[in-house]
Amino acid sequence: MTIEKHLKLTGISNISWKDAITKTILEASKTIDYISSVTVLEQKAKIDGNKIVEYYSTIDLCFNIDEKRL
Repeated sequence: MTIEKHLKLTGISNISWKDAITKTILEASKTIDYISSVTVLEQKAKIDGNKIVEYYSTIDLCFNIDEKRL
């Protein structure tokens, strides 16, 4: 039986939404094993004047639970 767990995470980048997503997955993968999928839930941006200065990407990160782990 496979059990999946979901985490809702928000990443921030000053480059792009894609960069925010990539950084979030990379950081999460340092402590979470068996990451299997990601769903982008929301994208927002902070604007200063007429320029985007920060990109926010909220994701649903899915990973499988290791049933053999004690």
